[in-house]
Amino acid sequence: MSLKAFHIVFITASILLAFGFAAWALVNFSEEGGRSFLIYGVVSSLCGVALVFYEVYVIRKLKHLSYL
Repeated sequence: MSLKAFHIVFITASILLAFGFAAWALVNFSEEGGRSFLIYGVVSSLCGVALVFYEVYVIRKLKHLSYL
């Protein structure tokens, strides 16, 4: 696996983790309340969005390299 392929897989896994954690935190906020769950959910969602933009940037920057 090339560095490009590993990077894309790793960023995709990070995006899924960030949005999954945000969903968990926001569900806990809606059930239990607590300001910390809301903060965790919002910050994690923002990190997920930033990672999506970063992945698009990486794919555009490394488009001349092969995945193998």
